[in-house]
Amino acid sequence: MFDLERWQEIFDTIRKNKLRTFLTGLSVASGIFILVILLGFGQGMRNGIEQEFKEDASTSVWVWPGVTSKEYKGLNPGRRIQFVNENFDKASAMFNNTIERGSSRIFVRGVTVNYGKEALIYGVQGVASDFQFIENASMLEGRFINYQDEVSAGKVAVIGNKIKKDVFNKVETPIGEFVDISGIPFKIIGVYKEMEDREEERIYIPITTAQKAFNGGNRINNMSFTLPPVENFDEAVAQAINFKDDIREYLQQTHTVAPDDTGAMEVWSAMEEAKRYYGLTNNIKLFFWFVGICTIIAGVVGVSNIMMIVVKERTREIGIRKALGAKPWSIIAMILHESIFVTAISGFTGLIFSMALLELVGPNIEVDYVLNPSVNFNVAFSTVVVLILAGTLAGFVPAWRAAKVQVIESLRDE
Repeated sequence: MFDLERWQEIFDTIRKNKLRTFLTGLSVASGIFILVILLGFGQGMRNGIEQEFKEDASTSVWVWPGVTSKEYKGLNPGRRIQFVNENFDKASAMFNNTIERGSSRIFVRGVTVNYGKEALIYGVQGVASDFQFIENASMLEGRFINYQDEVSAGKVAVIGNKIKKDVFNKVETPIGEFVDISGIPFKIIGVYKEMEDREEERIYIPITTAQKAFNGGNRINNMSFTLPPVENFDEAVAQAINFKDDIREYLQQTHTVAPDDTGAMEVWSAMEEAKRYYGLTNNIKLFFWFVGICTIIAGVVGVSNIMMIVVKERTREIGIRKALGAKPWSIIAMILHESIFVTAISGFTGLIFSMALLELVGPNIEVDYVLNPSVNFNVAFSTVVVLILAGTLAGFVPAWRAAKVQVIESLRDE
């Protein structure tokens, strides 16, 4: 039952000790506020990292050549490794049961790109048909390069959505328009979209066309693959590591590179990188929990201290209550009510302000690797409930001491 007189007494007591109560409540509220904000920031980091990895297929593995750093089998260090079509074709055949998709790529350099009389400064890359899925590009209009385009070395191009908006804003659709690449007209057959604008500043053409039309020979700049999905994250990481080791070993043998010469060719796995970043965010999240809990503990200790002061200041009142027949548990309940009230009001105040701040500011935060900071409401609410329980325990010791006060001694108290 709601006891109006009891709560009126609590308000009167708090009013008398308003400065101490305010500072204690502020400490508790700030503890919850800091904890929720830190947890929200930690989740924002995780969201940002997930967004970064969504730019490419989550199981993608990329391979590109470097420069040897060690002498091996009579060959001097400092050799620049050059991948060729045969490397990609053989790797695709060797690991056919391991990979899901694959594409080689060549960067077409030293060319001019024009649309009508307008000179364009976008990069041109030759890729295979599977590159769309490796790069996780979605088609807005038309289609991507297909196998027939590769076989026939077709003079077709796929442009990014940013290029469409910047260059082709005066036509209804760029599909069917032509861009001139060093004097060779390429018909636009599709418009793709990526996660970031910078990823949409590319013009893709068939890799066979890029090699034949722009003196690429059989050279390629890098290779990329996707691995088939597996049941869980750890299996996906193990699969990626095994594939990395296998393809590195094949390429080292093919190009006569020392087994421990890691600089001769780089192999990057999205799954391994994800594991590294997720491990980092988990450690940061634990640290945030530690800081927040320490702040809350400081507030709870403050609640205990102010309850001790309240008991001391109300010693005579407690003695009178006991003289009039008040039971020990009624004295304990009286003190606990105040402890719970201060903790609950402060805790929910910190929760409301922190959740409101995340809701208003979170979606507008634009920082690298931080996206939409947020926190699960159930977790935050549960934290406040635990805080109230801790505040109850913090007030129990002073309440127990109050119940043990001797009537005669309390009436003598000045």
